[in-house]
Amino acid sequence: MPLPDGPAGALAGSLVGRRVLITRSADRARPLASLLSSLGAEPLVLPLIDFERATDQAALNAALDDLVAGAYDWLVISSITTLRMITEKAAQRGSTPAALIPAGTRVATIGPSSRQALEALGIPVALAPEDNQSAEGLVALWTAKRERVLLPQADIAAPGLREGLAAAGADVTSVIAYHTVDYPARAELRLAADLPPAVGRSTRAAPQELSPPQARRELDAGTIDAVVAASPSAARRIAATLLPLGRCRFIAIGRPTAAEAAARGIPVAATAKVPTPDGIAAALGAVFANEGNTR
Repeated sequence: MPLPDGPAGALAGSLVGRRVLITRSADRARPLASLLSSLGAEPLVLPLIDFERATDQAALNAALDDLVAGAYDWLVISSITTLRMITEKAAQRGSTPAALIPAGTRVATIGPSSRQALEALGIPVALAPEDNQSAEGLVALWTAKRERVLLPQADIAAPGLREGLAAAGADVTSVIAYHTVDYPARAELRLAADLPPAVGRSTRAAPQELSPPQARRELDAGTIDAVVAASPSAARRIAATLLPLGRCRFIAIGRPTAAEAAARGIPVAATAKVPTPDGIAAALGAVFANEGNTR
């Protein structure tokens, strides 16, 4: 059930004592974990997916060379991980992400985290959906017909964004930016470029990380109240490795994640309307408030 906007603090009381499993690596989970801790919950992490550099580096490098040369009117950044790739590539060239993007190339993105990261790197965002923060939300806003678009994406990215932009008249060049793999990625291939300190960081200690056997025992004992999935690939991994969830509620970040979970037989307790720590905390808080704040 999509939830209304509102400060996470309005539902803070319902989160006190709740144990929430975040299916991301500790570095990517830290902003949400920090907020949940401040609201009285106990965040736990269980990394399920990771990211490796694209196998076809020649195609990726050629696309970035064209970007630098001004061949594109738009660069579409659909995820933080794509931005990590661009940051890594810029470092390899002795440059910065902002320097790879010519002044005449506009940048579009989807979620607030990606926008924050881009702006922290000195890259202005020309287009981003405010309400429906998704691929279809960006397509709905698109009016730049017959312009050249570079779209670097994950190898498993759904075709909706590429096809939607093309249907709107854009000349889309799609290139694989990275591969989504089961956690952990191979150390020599792991995509882990640092983003600016203001992005994805917290002064709080890293949340406790569970191993898969520990998570299984906790789920069987009914001591995990909710599990948060940030992507359809995370939902697939939860379906493959963590079912049955028992009394644990499944919280989806975004409608594609919720749809993937439902397709795999996982009941979705709530879908965060906004893919931010505040939005996710609000979704969690509403679920527990509606159920009554009892264990």
